[in-house]
Amino acid sequence: MRKRNRITVLAFVLLCTWVIAACSSTKASDSEKGEAKQETEPITAVGSSALQPLVEAAAQQYSAKNPGSVINVQGGGSGTGLSKISEGAVDIGNSDIFAEEKEGVDATNLVDYKVAVVGMGPVSHPDTGVEDVTTEELLGIFTGEIKNWKELGGIDQEIIVINRAKGSGTRATFETIALQGKQPIEAQEQDSSGTVRKIVSETPGAISYLAFSYFDQTTTALRVNGIAPNQENVESNKWEIWAYQHMYTNGEATGLAKDFIDYILSDDVQETVLPEMDYLPVTGMQVERDAEGTIIKK
Repeated sequence: MRKRNRITVLAFVLLCTWVIAACSSTKASDSEKGEAKQETEPITAVGSSALQPLVEAAAQQYSAKNPGSVINVQGGGSGTGLSKISEGAVDIGNSDIFAEEKEGVDATNLVDYKVAVVGMGPVSHPDTGVEDVTTEELLGIFTGEIKNWKELGGIDQEIIVINRAKGSGTRATFETIALQGKQPIEAQEQDSSGTVRKIVSETPGAISYLAFSYFDQTTTALRVNGIAPNQENVESNKWEIWAYQHMYTNGEATGLAKDFIDYILSDDVQETVLPEMDYLPVTGMQVERDAEGTIIKK
């Protein structure tokens, strides 16, 4: 009888031990699932179409290295990016311009991460017969004073101006620097840099402006005052039409947004992806520009 009681007690103790272990394992498993869910909470980055190709490429690489991370990247222009991030509607707002430059945006709580520099310049249909313009000629084209390419030594073809939509950081940069603050003529407007490139490449006589990251063989990137639109000239500020590429967060970046921005600022991306996609690292610039447009030599 005593032996049977001892066996019964031992069995009960073993059963209790198993139940406790199972409960602990379940709690640990639930905790791990909670942590994984927190780590993979998706984020959304919205804004500048000039910065969009870089952010998309970096997001793909980051997600490949960190399975389960979801980074949604959308365009819409710098104005959209700044408005959405100031409202707290997205995790990252991408912009070609400083938040302080955007009317109606409260930049008080926004934190600026300058992830790159991009050059911008005028591009035309490849058959205009013109490859170089002066600053005065560029102003004449976009203000409507020069109406035909033959006035610039090109073919007898009407000039068709294509503008980026109001709120575009590329447009703001181009108007401020290339057009010296003057407003372009009323013309067709497009939200997307990719669409602008397509229209210019397919429309005889067309001209617009794009970030270097959108330059390709389908359009002609015009020199201005004999200076070529390339990275070396941007770094020295000989080519003055350029802008920082900003990623803004509402307050200090945290979680996946912080990890992703840190990844874009890492050597892996800055030294390989940026030059491959015609962006420049901020560290390579020989000058700095503030929100008022003041240039300071480093």
